[in-house]
Amino acid sequence: TIEQFFILTRIEKVKELLVYDELSLTEISYQTGFSSVHHLSAQFKKVTGLTPSHFKRIAADKRKYLDRL
Repeated sequence: TIEQFFILTRIEKVKELLVYDELSLTEISYQTGFSSVHHLSAQFKKVTGLTPSHFKRIAADKRKYLDRL
């Protein structure tokens, strides 16, 4: 449905912002239009199967920093 598409699009933006690691989860939820951090976390887990913090940890572990190449 269009609602699911809209949620998936917002979750992809959340993933992007989590990987950049410049904003808090509160700021991310506000910027992506979620009513609260709790709502964002619930939707994120429903879509990805992971909590935002777990996703962030996994992404950080996989990231290759230029100074370590």
